[in-house]
Amino acid sequence: MKLNQWTVALATAGVVSFASVATADEAKSSPISSAVSGVTLSGFVDTSAIWNFGSGSAQASRFVNTGADRQDGFNLNAVQIALEKPLDEGTWSAGYRAELWYGPDANGLPGKLGAGELAVKQAYVALRAPVGNGIDFKIGQFDTIIGYEVASSYANPNFSRSFGFSLESLSNTGILGTYQFTEWFGAAAGVANSGAFGNGTLRAGNTGSEAVKSYLGGLTFKAPESFGFLAGSSLYAGIVDGGLGGGVNDTQNIYVGASIATPVKGLTVGVSYDYLANGTGAASYGNAIAAYVSFQATEQVKVSYRGEYASSSGGYFTASNDESLVGNTLTVDYSLWKNVLTRLELRWDHDAGGDKPFNGKADDVSLSANIVYLF
Repeated sequence: MKLNQWTVALATAGVVSFASVATADEAKSSPISSAVSGVTLSGFVDTSAIWNFGSGSAQASRFVNTGADRQDGFNLNAVQIALEKPLDEGTWSAGYRAELWYGPDANGLPGKLGAGELAVKQAYVALRAPVGNGIDFKIGQFDTIIGYEVASSYANPNFSRSFGFSLESLSNTGILGTYQFTEWFGAAAGVANSGAFGNGTLRAGNTGSEAVKSYLGGLTFKAPESFGFLAGSSLYAGIVDGGLGGGVNDTQNIYVGASIATPVKGLTVGVSYDYLANGTGAASYGNAIAAYVSFQATEQVKVSYRGEYASSSGGYFTASNDESLVGNTLTVDYSLWKNVLTRLELRWDHDAGGDKPFNGKADDVSLSANIVYLF
């Protein structure tokens, strides 16, 4: 008898017995067994320890996992539980994905439930329509279509987030369609509820009215095998428009990013640019550019560096006006245990505009340890 991960989880928790599973396994035509078939259970437990070199806890706005309340201590960041039934190769394929977060990081997500440390990160129905090469749809709440980095820290080259990450919406609730025209070119377009940007903040005036919707669009270019060592490199451009027709509260996110393969084994580089208009008020702006270098030195050791520069009309990253910030982040990942991500990170943020937003200093330096178990 072969059991999928979801069934094993239910039996282990005592929701069902292994005897009843065996009986059900003999009835392949059962609608219950058909509904559970192909579903996977996955997730992670994300922990960290952060030491800030200096007094005070003022930080540049990035993401809650390195916020002021996480400095100089040990942290449980988030626990994720995800259920997924991916699309299969069928012409009219259907599936879903649901992700729940528990822990302090959940407070930084737009899908936060009430005042507690619980949030819906994603919950959508996936459908495929056999039109041309096939159009894939997501209907519900799904991750943003822009950005070089994502909310789940283990999936990023660095533990702390870039300045640009704080300019982006983290998720959208609506409908998104993607289509792969050729091996090297794909596109995405969608419509979503208006209002959320910059880690879930609602802009004044973007009240989520039924008459106001955000519009999403993205283009992906991927180098084919004929490009030699550049094969697999990708260029992506995306936009999220607040849908207020250019009004003073019309937020607009513009993103361009690229991941580039190199002829050096184990070495990859990337670049990203984020721009957010009207994020803190009429005619306000924030932008950030970042460069990424990652090198897989050995089977166990990976080194990643991120250099970045951010500027704004004020209030996007710190309390300073006319901000000008430089960031340097060095992360070393050393794999010791199976299914465990272990890394050490040194981060240095510097205010290049003459202000001292970090507890009366122009510099903020911290050392972080990040340990994540993936299942």
